[in-house]
Amino acid sequence: MRKNGRKAPRGQRTQPVVSQLKLALGKLVRETLYETVLLSGLRYVAEVLETERAQVCGPRYRHAEGRSAYRSGHVGSSLVLGGRRVSVSRPRLRTTAGDEVVLPSWAVWSAEDPLEERAIEQMLVGVSTRKYGRSLEELPEVMVSRGTSRSAVSRRFVRGTAKKVTDLMERDLSGLDLKVLMLDGVHYVGEHVVVVAVGVDGEGKKQVLGLWEGATENQATCTALLESLVARGLRTDRTMLVVMDGSKALYRAVRAVSGKRALIQRCQQHKKRNVLDALPQNQRESVKRALNAAFQTEDPERAKRLLENLARSLEEQRPGAAAALREGLEELLTLKRLGLSGSRLERTLSSTNVIENLIGQVRQLSGRVKRWRSGRMILRWSAAGVLEAERGFRRLKGHREMAKLVAALQQHDATLDGAVPDGAVVAA
Repeated sequence: MRKNGRKAPRGQRTQPVVSQLKLALGKLVRETLYETVLLSGLRYVAEVLETERAQVCGPRYRHAEGRSAYRSGHVGSSLVLGGRRVSVSRPRLRTTAGDEVVLPSWAVWSAEDPLEERAIEQMLVGVSTRKYGRSLEELPEVMVSRGTSRSAVSRRFVRGTAKKVTDLMERDLSGLDLKVLMLDGVHYVGEHVVVVAVGVDGEGKKQVLGLWEGATENQATCTALLESLVARGLRTDRTMLVVMDGSKALYRAVRAVSGKRALIQRCQQHKKRNVLDALPQNQRESVKRALNAAFQTEDPERAKRLLENLARSLEEQRPGAAAALREGLEELLTLKRLGLSGSRLERTLSSTNVIENLIGQVRQLSGRVKRWRSGRMILRWSAAGVLEAERGFRRLKGHREMAKLVAALQQHDATLDGAVPDGAVVAA
């Protein structure tokens, strides 16, 4: 029986086979190269250590007059390679008095443990402790490794993040000329909250200043954070713009620590949410337009009148929304009174979006934790999250207008110090 199917040309029939051979050959070449590099590196390590031992003890099988040390065989040790510890045979030598001598290269190679940073980095990008070993390149069969188990990775992550907490809580702030301070909190299960502080200097550069763990976002927790910043060099004798949400605890803490040197800018976005949440659905759109119109007005006095008129219109039917709007109303317009109306910098600093983006990254990272064992664990993960977010910091949007803000803050200082009469107009 004759088949009707046509045969493909000879070149087309062999093309898939050739492609498969190329892929297999490429993989073989890569694996061979990787294995060659690793084994060559270990041979280099052995040669360097043996050379240093010969420099101290002299050539093998030769008597050396007045030598200070002698060979003492080899001992099993390990070095960090590719995210794990690899077993190596380390040459040993002892002094004539019997004390062991540490070779210079070995002292350098074993002085630090880069596995802690590697474990933290892997965890931050989403690799779990169970899958840490799978995320590493495979080693040649002749090489013996350790340190990739779940428990080993977890211990290194705990040690590494504990160091990060210490480093963050001990940062020297005395050399920073900060103009803006932002405060916000991250709430965890089990009545834990971590309050975070971010500073902005006169050039618009952002930096994480510190964090503090407490039971709730109360005045004691917020005050403890601010006092720790002051103890590390944060200046309170100069005026600073403090951007925050509507937290009364934060407000009282800032006033207790900085007094009149703190010019508070309330988050307009939080205020809008608070007011709209107190209204029925059919009233929200019109009130939202009224709030936006007031916040977009460049004249601070006119913006204040618009907000007060809106509060009066809500007073009879929606007293809760009216009270929410009047609370901290003056501090919604601080940037306008500083002469920054309509600027990009005003749009940036009139909300807490900058620090809330950081808080969002902390929540995303800590969301992978299934069970919180202690407040210390919460603090470690929070520190890892804020420092990871800090690596992606850019200058503040509108940073080119920071000079105008700095001038306004300096004029406020002069007013408080008596150099400028009260009620003087801030230079634009």
